[in-house]
Amino acid sequence: MRKSPLNALASVLLSASLLAACQSNPPKTEQEAVNKEAVVKTDSSATTVAKTDSVPTIGNPQLLFTLDDAHNTPDGLALAPNGHLILSVPNLADNSQPASLMEIDGTTIKPFATNLPVEPTTKKAAPMDLAFGPDGNLYYAENQYENSKDFKSRLMRVQMKNGKPGAITTVVDNFALANAVVWKGNTIYVTDSQWDLPDNDKGSAILRFSLAELNKGTVHLKPKTLDPHVLATFTTTVNETGVDNGADGMDYDSKGNFYTGSFGDGKLYKVSLKPDGSLVKQETLTLTGKSIPCVDGLIIDRATDKLYLCNSRENAIEVVDLRNNNAVTTLAQNGDTDGAGGKLDQPAEVLLKGKRLYISDFDKPEKHFVNTKSDAPHTMSVIDLP
Repeated sequence: MRKSPLNALASVLLSASLLAACQSNPPKTEQEAVNKEAVVKTDSSATTVAKTDSVPTIGNPQLLFTLDDAHNTPDGLALAPNGHLILSVPNLADNSQPASLMEIDGTTIKPFATNLPVEPTTKKAAPMDLAFGPDGNLYYAENQYENSKDFKSRLMRVQMKNGKPGAITTVVDNFALANAVVWKGNTIYVTDSQWDLPDNDKGSAILRFSLAELNKGTVHLKPKTLDPHVLATFTTTVNETGVDNGADGMDYDSKGNFYTGSFGDGKLYKVSLKPDGSLVKQETLTLTGKSIPCVDGLIIDRATDKLYLCNSRENAIEVVDLRNNNAVTTLAQNGDTDGAGGKLDQPAEVLLKGKRLYISDFDKPEKHFVNTKSDAPHTMSVIDLP
C-alpha cells in the first residue's frame, strides 16, 4: 500500500482562501480514528462500541482529503479529459451551505464551479453523479428529491472551454431523483432512484438520451409514466431501513452490458442492450460469496470486469467478479467512525483511475446503517489496488 497522500498534501502550498474553503478541519491520524471507535457516544444514537463490535475491519483505506462543514456530503466523481477529478458536493446533510463542484489534481483540491444554478422552486442546487460527454462538456444529475417530491430533479450541462467551466444549463427536467450518469458513445444513461408509476410507488428506472436530442433544447420528462426515454424499470423491496430508493450507481462492462444496484434493498441488476441501444432483457444477478444489502455508487474495471461498489449500509466497499460467478469479496470495511485517518464513513461513490480507487464518504445515514451520525470531518478516502 502506498503511503497516504496526506503527507504530500501537507507540503503543498495552498492559498489561505482554499485552506479555509476546503481543509479547515486538521486531518487526524488513522490511529486516532481507531481510538475513536472505542468511545461510547453520549447522544441519542446507538453506541459506537455496539456498532464496531459487530462490524469487521477489512483493508486499509487512506485519507485523501478532509473537507470543512461547507462541503459536508462529498458525492459524485468524474474523470476529466486532463486527468483531474471533478467532485460533486450537494451538501444534503446541511443544505444551508450552497452546493458546489470541486477539482482534484493529485494531492490538491480547489473549487471548480461554485455558483451552480438553483432549481427555481426549491432555490437549491444538488449535484450528484457526473460525467464528461463526447462533446467535451460536463453533465451532472441533480437530486432535488429531498427538497421536493414533485419531480424537480434535473440533468445539467456545464459548458467547458479550455478546461474551464462556463454556462450551466438544464438539458432534462422532471426527474424525481436523478442519480447516476454514464456516457456510452453519444448516449447518456441516467438512473432515477424514485421513478414511480401509477401501479408502483417503489419504482426506479434507467433513462437514456442522445446527444443530438439534448442539443435541440431542454427535454421535458413525463412523470409517473413509461416515458419514451425509460430503458428499464425496477421495484425496491422496503426493509427495516424504510428506504425505497432504487436504482442508484451505474456502469457498463466490457461487452456493453449495463449494471445498476438498488440503494434500498441491495439488488444488483444486469441490463442487456441491442446494437441500437434498446433493451434486450434485464435480470437480477445471483451473487455468490456473500449478500449485499445496499448498493450506492459503483464502477466497473472493463479490463477485468470486476465491479467495485459502495455498500453504504455496512460501511464497505465490495467487489463483484462478473466473470467468475458474480463472486463477492469485501475490499474494505470498518465500523462506525467519523472518517478520520481515511476510515470509511458511509461510502457513496467510487472512481477507478489506474490502480487507485477514489472513494467519497457521504456520511448521511439512514436507519439501521452502521454509520449513525453525520459529523465532521468530511472526508475522501483512497485505496491503492494490487
